[in-house]
Amino acid sequence: MSSNASRSLNGLKILVIDDSKTIRRTAETLLSKEGCQVFTAIDGFDALSKIADHQPDLIFVDIMMPRLDGYETCSLIKHNKTFKKTPVIMLSSKDGLFDRARGRIVGSEQYLTKPFTKDELLGAISNQIN
Repeated sequence: MSSNASRSLNGLKILVIDDSKTIRRTAETLLSKEGCQVFTAIDGFDALSKIADHQPDLIFVDIMMPRLDGYETCSLIKHNKTFKKTPVIMLSSKDGLFDRARGRIVGSEQYLTKPFTKDELLGAISNQIN
């Protein structure tokens, strides 16, 4: 990554919604090192209040979560006037065509397969903010 790409991530507010503590911690560590302000949520319900509070520039959401899954969470975000322009990147341990298609239907901008690398994570962000 060029220093130019890293600089553009500086100060970016990112919300990571995942029921896996490992994924949340990994994303938070990688993104914080790039100068991002990272917020995490354990599921869709937890995320909705944090989205309202922090108004993130970009949201990562896991597909498989209890209570409110990633599709439902993304759909709620995209149906909100204030946040419908906020890029949402779906996270999934399955790399299925169906999951990708369903993610597009609910309005997600991109799809990332877990476990992701640092470059994949940063690349996904760059795609959405540049």
